[in-house]
Amino acid sequence: MNKQIEATRRRVTVKDVARAAGVSAGTVSNAISGKRKVDHETRARIDKAIKELGYVPNLAARGMRTGRANTIAIFSSMPTAVAAGSARLGFLMEVAASAAVAALERNVALVLVPPIEHPETALGTIPFDGAIVVEPEVDDPYWKVLRDRGVPVVIIGPPPEAPAPAVRVDHATIATMLIGHLLDCGAREIPLIVGRSQRQSNRVFRETYEARMAAEGLPVRVIEVSEAEGEVGAEAALLAELDAGRSMDGVLAPIDSMAAGAMAALHARGLRVPQDVRVVTRYDGFRARSQTPALTALNLRLDEMAQLATTALLDQLEGMSEPVYLDAPAPELVVRGSTVPRD
Repeated sequence: MNKQIEATRRRVTVKDVARAAGVSAGTVSNAISGKRKVDHETRARIDKAIKELGYVPNLAARGMRTGRANTIAIFSSMPTAVAAGSARLGFLMEVAASAAVAALERNVALVLVPPIEHPETALGTIPFDGAIVVEPEVDDPYWKVLRDRGVPVVIIGPPPEAPAPAVRVDHATIATMLIGHLLDCGAREIPLIVGRSQRQSNRVFRETYEARMAAEGLPVRVIEVSEAEGEVGAEAALLAELDAGRSMDGVLAPIDSMAAGAMAALHARGLRVPQDVRVVTRYDGFRARSQTPALTALNLRLDEMAQLATTALLDQLEGMSEPVYLDAPAPELVVRGSTVPRD
């Protein structure tokens, strides 16, 4: 009887794939897990055998052998109003989607844990081997619980306290690029709309903005908005500024949901963007692109950032490397109609 037909009558195993590919079972396991490199020709034979035999890894059995859940989790304390928004297509969603792809390439699943009141609940009910924490704030509840429990972690963004494995995001450079663009476009009265939390990105944006505006001899106006209020809070805050007669010819709103709120306020008061007021935001996501006009923003290369973090975490879990500290890819300015008029 044909061996391929015989194998398909029962569950196909790694040994079946190894025999079909002419390699050892260990080589097949290495190719599937990504734990060790397998040369291109051998990998091609293994992939061909997997496809022909219809092999599906038994993750439950692997987990019993290794003591691992074959799952990692991604956490962020950012409220949904700023992390995802009503469309659920925000900053955190893009990071999670890219991280999930990178994890699946290593046969590991990713679980997205949304902001919850008691983060220790997730640790008690969801099995996972390691975690990615996105932009933690000072006294971040997720970061604290994970650290205290000894869970392997990689942070996207600077760690809020003691050093930790991280993909380091240069928020000062990001802020400088956006402020510089507004100034180059001729804006001089530029309020900063920023989150009220002590998240590193908020803190660095405030510091960088205040220093640059002071150096230029321009007025400093910081409008703090609760992150939980997101777009609605930013709209109300900017309306209050406009109704109080405070002039502006630019708005720096790093959080894209707050930039959308700023746009709503400007439109409500009949101000034209960019002819009367120029607006920029940090993240070139769905909300930035869907505004009228679309917002000038930064391509933060979140897919690369997420892949770096996921690979670093999985390498750490597999014992392939020590905890690492990586720099996020350099951002790129995407100029759109909110700062430069389009014909």
